[in-house]
Amino acid sequence: MSDLARSIVATLEERFGETFQVDETLSGLPELLSQAAHLAHRRYLPRAVDADLLRLLCACALAAPTKSDLQQGDILVVRDKGKVAAIAAMIPDMPWIAQAPVFLIFLANGRRLPQIAKWRGKPFPNDHLDLFFNASVDAAIVLAQFVRAAEAVGLGCCPVSVIRDRAQTIADMFALPEKVVPVAGLCLGWPAAEGAISPRLPLSVRAHEERFNDDGLEEKIDAYDRRRAALRPYRTQRDPARFGDAGFYGWSEDKARQYAVRQRADFGAFVRRQGFNLE
Repeated sequence: MSDLARSIVATLEERFGETFQVDETLSGLPELLSQAAHLAHRRYLPRAVDADLLRLLCACALAAPTKSDLQQGDILVVRDKGKVAAIAAMIPDMPWIAQAPVFLIFLANGRRLPQIAKWRGKPFPNDHLDLFFNASVDAAIVLAQFVRAAEAVGLGCCPVSVIRDRAQTIADMFALPEKVVPVAGLCLGWPAAEGAISPRLPLSVRAHEERFNDDGLEEKIDAYDRRRAALRPYRTQRDPARFGDAGFYGWSEDKARQYAVRQRADFGAFVRRQGFNLE
């Protein structure tokens, strides 16, 4: 087996705790290794991201697949340090936002399509949940493709979904018009430190064949908790005042605690205020 194929096997074994077969004659193995070895970065050098490079990355991201060629995922680039600092101040649990030379906001734009219908003198009977859903999925695909492009040139990224906790403030700050909502943010910069592989749930939990199957899910998640804790244990436990100190604190305990707190209950109201009909 070639060194490249062996690297993919080793990386996926660390990621999933499973062994994969890799045909060393496949084309595109460097890209597969890059995807398998994806790392989140939360520390950045005080080095600017060149404007031409940023424009190139946006172009590559916006070349992503899009539902029915509707092109409803947009990118808002924020380089102004005052604005980035204001976003960071809203999210004190994520100090790396303030360090990022660039912060991007990926937008679901359901605005253009009704505008086009009006300009072309056509009815628009599709102002319902699917308009919001299609635009949001498009934005998520653009985000994923932007991360791939950025990592290809050596940049580091960290997605920030928590901007939806401050969706109205973000909308006001950046003058988001009707039917445009923030889906996620992204810190972007040159990495100041090595990242680490984040173990993922096994394929038997997330990749289904022929039919959905979650048999044995509790046992599989327990095994994942223990494998992940051996590789990347949590440094602190969430909300010990409420939940106490767990003797064993794994991924599932962390996520259960995280979502034991009501989050973004007002996001639907915000989306409706932005003009989306969610019926």
